[in-house]
Amino acid sequence: MLRTALPEIITDTLPGPKAQSLIDRRAQAVPAAIRCVYPVAIARGEGAMLEDLDGNRFLDWIGGVGVLNIGYSHPEVIDAVKAQAEQYFHGMFNIVTHEGYVALAEKLAQLAPVRGTSKKVFFANSGAEADENAVKIARAYTGRPNLITFSGAFHGRTLLTMTLTAKKAYTTGLGPLATGVYRAQFPYLYRSPDGLSEEEVFAACLQSLQDVFEEGTPADQVAALILEPLQGEGGFLPAPLPWVKALRKVCDDHGILLIADEVQSGFCRTGRMFASEYWQEAGAAPDILTAAKSIAAGLPISAIVARSEIMDAVPAGTIGGTYCGNPLACAAALKTIELMERDDLAARSRQIGQIVTARCAQWQTKFPLLGDVRGLGAMIGLEFVKDPVTKAPNGDLVSALVQECARHGLLIENAGRWGQVVRFLAPLTITDRQLHCGLDILFGWAPFGLLPHRRRR
Repeated sequence: MLRTALPEIITDTLPGPKAQSLIDRRAQAVPAAIRCVYPVAIARGEGAMLEDLDGNRFLDWIGGVGVLNIGYSHPEVIDAVKAQAEQYFHGMFNIVTHEGYVALAEKLAQLAPVRGTSKKVFFANSGAEADENAVKIARAYTGRPNLITFSGAFHGRTLLTMTLTAKKAYTTGLGPLATGVYRAQFPYLYRSPDGLSEEEVFAACLQSLQDVFEEGTPADQVAALILEPLQGEGGFLPAPLPWVKALRKVCDDHGILLIADEVQSGFCRTGRMFASEYWQEAGAAPDILTAAKSIAAGLPISAIVARSEIMDAVPAGTIGGTYCGNPLACAAALKTIELMERDDLAARSRQIGQIVTARCAQWQTKFPLLGDVRGLGAMIGLEFVKDPVTKAPNGDLVSALVQECARHGLLIENAGRWGQVVRFLAPLTITDRQLHCGLDILFGWAPFGLLPHRRRR
């Protein structure tokens, strides 16, 4: 059964002939800007495994970039979507009220760790849409125009969200960008200047925020700070709790809303249903939370959650859309959340994180090119360097790792400003046997002394 299988490469080359044919057709029909470096054309997937058109089997540590926390093709989600499809596919929520939308809103209002006792929720279709709508809500509630984001941030590829995003490779040739966006420093502890304590790094980052207030926009013109609890594209960097608490105080002092972008970190990935639960436990809960990716096991839906007084400040007709809160996606989301709670995938996330970090710690003692291992739960970044002293980023090594691991049946992806970080986003339904097999492939590659053998059926 594919769900419990291990990686196996059965073709002499990758891609195999059937996969290559589809990839060639892709090149003719789809813009090259939608880039793909993987020699894989999927035929089916189960759990943490996928099989390509030629019968090669791959262990997926990318998980749709955080979409597949419960894995591919969970049978109970399939049944939930089928049951809904037999009733109706679509019911635009601006026209008709349907049970799935309301039930899912009620559930997320219960779960989301945002400030307030009375909360409201509405749905969009993607993470970028969720962040766009969070900004609209913040502006409507505060009556202020400006936003502050952070170095290393990624919030999407729409006009506003690519402006919020730090990596300007995503904006090449696409300007002018949106106005009213300012950027402060995110604490990147591994790359902080030598000799600085964590407290000094936090102080420097807070000073950069004060500099924005003095040189960019007055604090009383800022609607919101938007922040990932654990940066994704930026290199899998957890937001340190002492710094988040300080940000929360700055927001409270100046009437600024704090938005937690949980598009990638939500739904048990970090050892909690939402990573901002850690913030809440520290007394620094956000005002608005955005979520997407693993909310519905792969169907397109995203969510925006805030206390009722914030939501109700939005003028009628300014939020919502044709496909927002689609009934099929709502059915998938309700079942996905039920499974996460029933099977305690938050605890499984913490367990996976412990296994991965323990194995990585062993390899760090042998191979100093693995400079840093960090994360929360099963959202883990492995940063590779050319030299452990200079910490020069080693994006070339990670690029080679991506290709070599794929040739041995393991799919991994890079992150970070220089592409120097391997991101771990394997489905939380991965078996221990699959997990250790993947680690063997990753750390058995030639630069680390061993070349893994290809598994064959």
